[in-house]
Amino acid sequence: MPIIKSAQKKLKQDKVRTQRNSATKKAYKLAIKRVSKPADVKDAYSKIDKAAKRNLIHPNKAARLKSRVSKLARGNQ
Repeated sequence: MPIIKSAQKKLKQDKVRTQRNSATKKAYKLAIKRVSKPADVKDAYSKIDKAAKRNLIHPNKAARLKSRVSKLARGNQ
């Protein structure tokens, strides 16, 4: 455990951010798995864009995932 007060604060912030980031990552991965209807595609796009906006994934990866999601949705129709 950190002794310096600023290091303690940083540790606390890191824990919160890690939890928030992992929740966002899980959300977009789960949304991709659940794609079966056009409404699901919209939700998946939203979650992917949010992850890219927060710099959890690269914008190019977000574009690639969105492309795969749309391809997946077209196959399910």
